[in-house]
Amino acid sequence: MDIYFYMIFIFVIAALLGFELITKVPPTLHTPLMSGSNAISGITIVGAIMAAKSGQDVLAQIIAFLAISLAMINVIGGYMVTDRMLGSFKKKGKK
Repeated sequence: MDIYFYMIFIFVIAALLGFELITKVPPTLHTPLMSGSNAISGITIVGAIMAAKSGQDVLAQIIAFLAISLAMINVIGGYMVTDRMLGSFKKKGKK
């Protein structure tokens, strides 16, 4: 079998599993889990940069670029949600 088939298979399974996991988490736990998600996305970014650098063909570089882009969206969104949540604990009138 082709290695790309396995890569796509793992990606699809991970996406489905991630979606199912997130939909089962209660809303009160979303923000604390976001910090762990940011750490994992940071690791994904580093790995994808290394894969893009050592990618032999164009498809590997495209997949690495997509991984970097999606992980960065997750990290930025996580920090925005965390900042908003922490802002809700500030007293009114103070910045």
